[in-house]
Amino acid sequence: MDLPYLRSYPESLQMQARELLAAGKLGAVLQRRYPAAHAVRSDKALYDYAQELKARYLRNAGTVNKVVFDSKIHVVRHALGLHTSLSRVQGNRLTARHEIRIASMFKQVPDEFLRMIVVHELAHLREKDHDKAFYQLCTHMEPQYHQYEFDLRLYMTYVEHSGERLWNTDGSDHYASGKN
Repeated sequence: MDLPYLRSYPESLQMQARELLAAGKLGAVLQRRYPAAHAVRSDKALYDYAQELKARYLRNAGTVNKVVFDSKIHVVRHALGLHTSLSRVQGNRLTARHEIRIASMFKQVPDEFLRMIVVHELAHLREKDHDKAFYQLCTHMEPQYHQYEFDLRLYMTYVEHSGERLWNTDGSDHYASGKN
């Protein structure tokens, strides 16, 4: 069984994930660890959520102009969120517009997963590459960053194999339905 979201992890962890999937227990394990979804449902609430984290940890970083849930981001292409920076000339100055887009399927996940994704995208304000400094900044903003990233990857594996989402509050439960 191929586990594309877990390829970079040791084979022993991949094997445990395969066993939980085969036994039909992975979803229950994740729901026990993270019992409730976050309350951020609108783009405005997401923007405020990101701004609060930015104000706490990245006061001197560039301004984030837009933070939205984006239904066009396809997680199957391994993008959970996107940080874009657009440079514009205004008179004799160069200004940057920073935008963060989070895949809309993450409207209904635990707060820890959303925070991990937002922290990751905010870290790109200071560090462009996924290098040691980038991940140090992520763990500075969220000490459990690596655990949450792993658990989110487990969740994505669960969704891919079962076709169902956990923590849905809108009544739809199938990822394959195309609703994000």
